[in-house]
Amino acid sequence: MTIAAQTNPGLTAAEVAERVKAGQVNNLPPRSGRTTWDIVRANVFTRINFLLMALFILVLSTGSIVNALFGFLIIFNAGIGIVQELRAKRTLDSLAVVGEGKPMVRRDGVTRELAREAVVLGDLIEIGPGDQVIVDGEVIEASYLEVDESLLTGESDPMLKEAGSQVMSGSFVVAGVGAFRATRVGAESFAAQLTAEASKFSLVKSELQTGINQILRLITWLLIPVGLATVWVQWTRNQGTWQDRVLAIGGALVPMVPEGLVLLTSLAFAVGVVRLGQRNVLVQELPAIEGLARVDVVCADKTGTLTENGLQFGELEVLDGDEARIRAALAQLAGADPRPNASVQAVAHALPLDGPGWDVTGMAPFTSAKKWSGISFGENGNWVLGAPDVLGAAGGHAAERAEVVGSTGRRVLLFGEADEAVDAAGAPGKVVPRALVVLEQKVRPEARGTLAYFAEQGVAVKVISGDNATSVGAVTGSLGLDTGEVIDARTLPDDPAEFARRVGEAGVFGRVTPHQKRQMVAALQSQGRTVAMTGDGVNDVLAIKDSDLGVAMGSGAAATRAVAQLVLLDDSFATLPHVVAEGRRVIGNIERVANFFLTKTMYSIILALLVAVWQLPFPFVPIHISFVGWFTIGIPASILALAPNAERARPGFLRRVMTFSLPSGVVVAGATFVAYLLVIAPAGADATRTTQASTATLLTLMIAGAWVMIVAARPYEWWKLVMIAACGLMAFLTIFWLPYQVPGWIAAWPFLARFDPQLDPSNVALMTTGLWAGLVAAVLVELIWWFSGRFTGQRRSLWSRAEARD
Repeated sequence: MTIAAQTNPGLTAAEVAERVKAGQVNNLPPRSGRTTWDIVRANVFTRINFLLMALFILVLSTGSIVNALFGFLIIFNAGIGIVQELRAKRTLDSLAVVGEGKPMVRRDGVTRELAREAVVLGDLIEIGPGDQVIVDGEVIEASYLEVDESLLTGESDPMLKEAGSQVMSGSFVVAGVGAFRATRVGAESFAAQLTAEASKFSLVKSELQTGINQILRLITWLLIPVGLATVWVQWTRNQGTWQDRVLAIGGALVPMVPEGLVLLTSLAFAVGVVRLGQRNVLVQELPAIEGLARVDVVCADKTGTLTENGLQFGELEVLDGDEARIRAALAQLAGADPRPNASVQAVAHALPLDGPGWDVTGMAPFTSAKKWSGISFGENGNWVLGAPDVLGAAGGHAAERAEVVGSTGRRVLLFGEADEAVDAAGAPGKVVPRALVVLEQKVRPEARGTLAYFAEQGVAVKVISGDNATSVGAVTGSLGLDTGEVIDARTLPDDPAEFARRVGEAGVFGRVTPHQKRQMVAALQSQGRTVAMTGDGVNDVLAIKDSDLGVAMGSGAAATRAVAQLVLLDDSFATLPHVVAEGRRVIGNIERVANFFLTKTMYSIILALLVAVWQLPFPFVPIHISFVGWFTIGIPASILALAPNAERARPGFLRRVMTFSLPSGVVVAGATFVAYLLVIAPAGADATRTTQASTATLLTLMIAGAWVMIVAARPYEWWKLVMIAACGLMAFLTIFWLPYQVPGWIAAWPFLARFDPQLDPSNVALMTTGLWAGLVAAVLVELIWWFSGRFTGQRRSLWSRAEARD
């Protein structure tokens, strides 16, 4: 047991049990931000479901079961949504358990790692560099403890914490070690709010969701007056029975409801979470999936991203002095560091302590800002370890030699002796270089392929590191990365405009401070770039938080993982291409699906409005609309929503969707209404003639709607052509084969009369009229597709690049 543990042993087991019984535990919100009941409620109790349920009850009251089949959409939509979101919730929760940092809690004088929920009021929690403060508390022990509270207060400089100081959850340790006593846990702690916000399963701050909400708002405003007019006209002008009037009202109103748009949007995001989870990627904020598709520049930290986390001691190159004394001092420095970083760990492993430790009289923990650490050993001297170009004299032998060794891609540190105590105000003072510590860093084998993928996809890569610029340039050069000029960040100008220009032009930066990393992200964003920042150290926290998409390594600092939107739990840089591809699939397919449903809703509203203005009976009953929905929208949209899609997302989602869907909706509705006017049954005609007119009009709508599906599915691949052919065949059989089979089925099984689809394609003249009207609409939709692409700057092509190469 350490002296600290003897002085402050923490809570006893009995005290912990008392606090648990009293409810003084660190209960946190669900990791995914939603409970099972929240998911069920969000998928069942919706305005769309209530509207469909009301129409379902009305249509069912007529006794026509076949026309009420659309009501099963409520069950289907809710069921699919609940199942997929529960899968996503389970994925998020299980991965979050793996990815979250676990605090070191001292109880009964023994320190052990515990889950966050196991912390109770009054627990003594030990912290060190990279640790996140998980609950609010009071510092009990502190050794050069510096805490960054900028995420909470905006204060850019780390705060020195001493015994009696307060620490807030959400801050993180940048240097030193210490322990604090938990004073506020659970809902009272800021950590609860932070967890709920960081992991919330939602679509907030999303251009995509904003666009969809605007679409739904537009539809709502249009649906209310058109719906009321439709009900009035069909009830007062329709000469049929009350059942006929109800079915006409249902046939007009059901297609106006965009029931699939919200479902497939949620489905695509949920499936994206599950797919990424299968690759050990934790999605902590759902909008991150949208960000993946829009990223056009990746800022990657070298250490832990391009190179593996671990370092190996290479050699000790003595510059001045007795080698035995220098080795002993280096071993003492490494052994006395209470929370060694990767560099010091490599030294400690290669140079274990031989004999008792020297008395420590002063300590200066390493920080990325000053780039050195040191320990004063009284009469044994003041020893420092850090960047050669920071500790060594510019142009001196040590700095020049370090530059030469660093050009091979290895990490080089200067070990020197200072003339002042390391914790003095002017430390380190004059430093006498004693030796160069050379560390080997292994390049990740997958890094080259990942960088090549980004280059092929037009995504710029900028390597930002705190290491020597020459060393960083050597590593990136060995990976075949053409990043232009290699810049020492200390030479960057102070002028914001000039700073942004240099950052935009260069590709490799060394000796970058945490504050500069944050500036670089902001500079790229000011140029209209969508920035992803990857990192694993505490020096990356602020830049990751400010970036459009923060990506942390699973083995990185707890604070880094906490603020990142994505966590690569297996530390594999090669996962990023799959992550980007998944984001593009989700966003590209949602835009494609939105074209389907907005076009359907628009032509339904316009057709109902035209019928109401002309005061005609509505040409369709609900089952007719269900046929069109199944074969031209529902089935293809469900398939396309989950299909591969490699196109990078661009701003302007709403503009692109509206540019195609609104005119297409007008064309489909106009062609269908014209066909209806041409084939409508004259006054006094029998029911057969009315059914024939409805069938011919349905043929027009089916062809026009199918062509919307055909152009929205582009660029084609073989499986898309199979899907189109299958949907077309089912639509053909429904209109031209099914009506001739139904009478025989009803004769054999009379109860099937309730499932009569009310179709009759036997009138060749009327069907020919419907066919020509549908073909004209298809040509116009084709023209709209090409012109909308030119208007919005989209590249239009019939075949995917892969199919074209084949």
